[in-house]
Amino acid sequence: MKGLDTNILVRFLTGDDEIQAKKVYNIFKEAESSKNDFFVPLLVVLELIWVLESAYNITRLEILDSLSELLLMPILKFEQQSALQQFISSARGNRYDLSDLLIAHSSKLQGCESVLTFDKKASKFNLFELAK
Repeated sequence: MKGLDTNILVRFLTGDDEIQAKKVYNIFKEAESSKNDFFVPLLVVLELIWVLESAYNITRLEILDSLSELLLMPILKFEQQSALQQFISSARGNRYDLSDLLIAHSSKLQGCESVLTFDKKASKFNLFELAK
């Protein structure tokens, strides 16, 4: 199994570089044919969210929809997949920062009772706790 870097998923989702997007498409098709998988680290998902929001101005709903679709791809094996599914479900029902929500759900899955933060807005979400 090989891991994927963020730029592979950015090319796949945005198609902003036609040549690289076609390469990714071909790599994914080959993986499907040969029944190979790719590992997607949680850090790649976090960076993907940041890139799509900041560099591409993609809406929150589009990002969540794209992540949901990626989770359905059999060739992609995500680190902490259940945390990602909980994150996507949770993020659809509120306006908290996507990166914060991913951190919270990942921490919860690892057994944390809460995430300590100085971020007053994030601390209003039930998985965060304001540092005093």
